[in-house]
Amino acid sequence: MNLPQELKYSDEHVWVKEEGDHIRVGITDFAQSELGDIVFVELPEEGDEVEADEPFGSVESVKTVSELYAPVSGKVVEINEELDDSPEFVNESPYDKAWMIVIEPSNKGELNELMSAAEYEEMVSED
Repeated sequence: MNLPQELKYSDEHVWVKEEGDHIRVGITDFAQSELGDIVFVELPEEGDEVEADEPFGSVESVKTVSELYAPVSGKVVEINEELDDSPEFVNESPYDKAWMIVIEPSNKGELNELMSAAEYEEMVSED
């Protein structure tokens, strides 16, 4: 399982990369491997507000449709439009090409509730 140490993780299998006043969000390598081949990604619009632990979109695989849960509350300032035409990026490159949205957090304190790579790895190994 590929698990970049510099990222933070939610219990909903979402990774977070802090980039100044914004955070970049995607799903983990573990999540994409559990879902199987991703065929469609539904994301919010730029300017939409997202709420921590609430759905902000979904990914559809050959097996199932799964909700994507926001790791923090805030405003969507960028979406990865490449995923419209290339949803397979989620399987091929979950941490690079397949980032999903960039959020301007409304409460940076929520970032403290996310897990380190070691904590996330321990959580998924218990499942």
